Amino acid sequence: MAEFVMPTLGSDMTEGTLVEWKKKVGDRVIKGEIIAEVDTEKSAIEVESFHTGVIQQLITQPGDTVPVGTVMAVIREEGKPIEQVETKPEAEPVKQPPPSRVTEPIVSPPSEPGRLRISPAAKQLVAELHVDPSMLKGTGPGGAITLDDVHAAAAMPTNEPSLVAIDRQTRMRETIAAAMARSKREIPHYYLSTTIDLGRAMAWLKAENLKRPVTDRLLYGVLLIKAVALALRQVPELNAVRKEGAVVQIPDIHIGIAVSLRQGGLVAPAIHHTDKQSLGELMTRFQDLVKRARTGTLRSSEFSDPTITVTSLGEQGVETVFGVIYPPQVALVGFGKVVERPWVIEGQVVSRPVVTASLSADHRVTDGHRGGIFLSVVDRLLQEPGAL
Repeated sequence: MAEFVMPTLGSDMTEGTLVEWKKKVGDRVIKGEIIAEVDTEKSAIEVESFHTGVIQQLITQPGDTVPVGTVMAVIREEGKPIEQVETKPEAEPVKQPPPSRVTEPIVSPPSEPGRLRISPAAKQLVAELHVDPSMLKGTGPGGAITLDDVHAAAAMPTNEPSLVAIDRQTRMRETIAAAMARSKREIPHYYLSTTIDLGRAMAWLKAENLKRPVTDRLLYGVLLIKAVALALRQVPELNAVRKEGAVVQIPDIHIGIAVSLRQGGLVAPAIHHTDKQSLGELMTRFQDLVKRARTGTLRSSEFSDPTITVTSLGEQGVETVFGVIYPPQVALVGFGKVVERPWVIEGQVVSRPVVTASLSADHRVTDGHRGGIFLSVVDRLLQEPGAL
């Protein structure tokens, strides 16, 4: 028998609210399958099961807010008899305050701002139609937001500010601030940067894209991500996390990609096994990840698994990025804007596209010597783009 617990989706997460179960008692679930949707300070997340079996008991109810580690459901191994489950006292859900008294009849169950019961499909439709979430009125079971509710809200023009969006953005800023304050307080950062000639990479990319259908063309950012992933194989101590005061080197490379959200704030979900994917596969995964990050349909493992973060502010015109490490990771890689600069090649000054790559790293884990080797490997890999 296995316990399905409220997962930790980052070191700054302390609790989460169950939005809905994707399974019911008696359903079979396999490892990696979506079993629940959980609302966090940053966004709603689809949570995967870490076990294969049959749902024996659903303990937490939709709308309950419970601490990280709380047993939310019990999954028994197939073929095993049903066992009596004893819930832990400390796992009791935190009940939400009752809705305020109203003087008019209630047409549909009220929803607390920021706690809408909404499916991923409806949520994606909200983003696509640019609907103000505060205008949504759920007509589904238990007040859940349906696709028809979204279409109805889209047909109602309004200039009112979105209370839900404001609430979400406020909570996200508080969460980011707490994580960054902890990082700067606990992690002794050191910073390195180097300028990389992207002439060969950009020429290769141009030729490669001429061979591909328009829909399969690559962005230069994918080359940067793949170069970082392969460089971590040679400097693996940067691909690590700190757990209970100890450094744990992670054998798999899951790069977290910093994605800015349209309503403000950012998330950094992981592209799993980044080093083992082709550039075409990475491009597809990258586009999918950005789309789902901005529509609030990320999965729990994408939040919990990053082993290092890559960020780029090139689109904003920034040439150099010195980021703050996201705990419990021990390093962050930044890329700036690709710019044309004078460059000396074989004694001749020529114009070349260059990018500034930076490394923010934890001095308790590595030093500048290893960090410098890492950046030089990234540089060397980008000089052979066909081998990425």
